[in-house]
Amino acid sequence: GEQALFEALTQLWHDMTTRKMHITGGFGARFVGESFGEAYELPSDRCYCETCASIASMMWNWRMLLATGEPRYADVLERSLYNGFLSGVSLDGRRYFYINPLQSRGGIERAEWYSCACCPPNVMRQIAAVGHYMATANETGVQIHQYASARIEAELKTGQHVVLRVETDYPWDGRVKVTVEETNGAAWQLMLRVPGWCEGASLQVNDRAVEQPSPGGIYAAVERDWQAGDVIELDLPIVPRLTAPNPRIDAIRGSLAIERGPLVYCLEQIDQEPDLDLLDVRIASEASLQAARHKDLLGGVVTIEAQGAGVDIGAWQDELYRSAPVKDLPQREVTLTAVPYYAWANRGPGTMRVWIPQ
Repeated sequence: GEQALFEALTQLWHDMTTRKMHITGGFGARFVGESFGEAYELPSDRCYCETCASIASMMWNWRMLLATGEPRYADVLERSLYNGFLSGVSLDGRRYFYINPLQSRGGIERAEWYSCACCPPNVMRQIAAVGHYMATANETGVQIHQYASARIEAELKTGQHVVLRVETDYPWDGRVKVTVEETNGAAWQLMLRVPGWCEGASLQVNDRAVEQPSPGGIYAAVERDWQAGDVIELDLPIVPRLTAPNPRIDAIRGSLAIERGPLVYCLEQIDQEPDLDLLDVRIASEASLQAARHKDLLGGVVTIEAQGAGVDIGAWQDELYRSAPVKDLPQREVTLTAVPYYAWANRGPGTMRVWIPQ
């Protein structure tokens, strides 16, 4: 309840998320010292982005959410959870990253253990705690913050016992079905987060549309005399999109990243044409993006194909600098295949990049 402390936390959070956060929800721009850098100092290849830093972000954002009820904190928690944190553990759960760079020129692999082993047990603890971040209850009702198939059991401060069943294939699919299994028939409010990345969300109760604002970054709220068997369906359209960085970020100025729902995507060399070097790829801001589900790839993922270009830098083979202006280099059309960032480096230590030059 100390207002001065809360105001300081709010200011620090704003500085961190608007000037010092990687798109993956990773933190720590400087490899040396594992520290924040200056504002907009966000390199892709030499950042630290320690797995434990993303865990700390999730813990902090959860407490800020509890204190305020503001969905922006749940949004940042989600970004760190699915990207900056989840990339820290291999798909088989046996190898770990301390650092989570957004670009690799090759040779980066997760290790089985570390002499200073804070990340592996921290990862295990955080996975065990994921359910705690899903929902809350107060005197008005139940609030659902993160989406996964689950059973939610709550005692409201009115003394009412409520049980909800959540069914969803999130984050691959944006449809979320919530069934009221137990309630005493009295009125209470159900709140469902519409993520900040989402546009055009819709809500139905018992197959009847409910008027709700469609932009993201809100909670859709329904208050009524709930009955056992009532069904609430939230539809969050999940489509691939291109994201641009703040123009003050020197390291990635003029680049774009691919996202879909809460997931950040990356290019891995193994998925590209054999003779295409990831240092030479380009993408246009109007590039078409096509999503496809692959149940047998990387534990089951949605990939994204984008039309891009490969640049021929042969004329620069033995030169670092030239007098300006320089003629445009020849390009050829290529199809770029992107996979979720969290799943990179599970098929060998090849090259990878999140940000793609335009």
